[in-house]
Amino acid sequence: MTRILDQNSLESEAVYIFREVAAQFENPVLLFSGGKDSITLVRLAQKAFFPAKIPFPLLHIDTGHNFPETIKFRDTLVEELGLQLIVRNVQDDIDNGKAIEEKGKYSSRNSLQTNTLLDAIEEFKFDACIGGARRDEEKARAKERIFSVRNDFGEWDEKNQRPEVFDMLNGRIEIGQNVRVFPISNWTELDVWSYIEREGIEIPSIYYSHEREVFERDGMLWTASEYVYREEHETTQVKKVRFRTVGDMTCTAAVESEADTIQKIVQEIRESSISERGARIDDKRSEAAMETRKQQGYF
Repeated sequence: MTRILDQNSLESEAVYIFREVAAQFENPVLLFSGGKDSITLVRLAQKAFFPAKIPFPLLHIDTGHNFPETIKFRDTLVEELGLQLIVRNVQDDIDNGKAIEEKGKYSSRNSLQTNTLLDAIEEFKFDACIGGARRDEEKARAKERIFSVRNDFGEWDEKNQRPEVFDMLNGRIEIGQNVRVFPISNWTELDVWSYIEREGIEIPSIYYSHEREVFERDGMLWTASEYVYREEHETTQVKKVRFRTVGDMTCTAAVESEADTIQKIVQEIRESSISERGARIDDKRSEAAMETRKQQGYF
């Protein structure tokens, strides 16, 4: 049965999950992209462990094609809060021959993040990776539990998941396994934005309406960048846009918008009939694109 929770209940649930992670795992990490969901996780982790500092590091898998505004925000946040940040780069795997750069019209490094992530988990022996995925985003994410076990190859088996009855979270794992943890799994996009508004949380400027050079393809507005493949007939124009979700430049489309304040964003989301994942180019590769990536070890 679907539960409808208010903001205080959602916050309390997330804080409980963070504390369970700290209690049940030896070496957790928070997966951080600089997007609104992972920023919200940082605030919730602060509340869970206040007045102590967040007791685990942040891990960013950098594709090398991220929006500069997001990277700048990431570094500022980490410095202000005194957090430990681990960065692992997809470019290193490409240079070492462990990943092959895609070419052509829909080329992206998004799927290449998986191997870099799995190598980082192995390098640091992380047993719990905390992420900002939410069930309302996409049908494959709706299938996952809050504590989602991965095997020793980092793979997810959607047919072999543990029940979570009465909010009881089972973090027992075998040697080699790890768990992906989703504290805001029960939140919606509107819940996240409303919480950001309530808490006065700072976010990267690209979430607000601004002028940007873009071009149209497949009914979406792609960022004009050296990292984004563009054919000769695809002409650019400057439009007033913002981003509802933030991946790297090659997989995240902009939306036309006049929402230049958090209040306007919340109202825009209330009135929207399109999911935020509708602006994720990588989800449109196939009907089961996200589920396939998750089975292979994706976030």
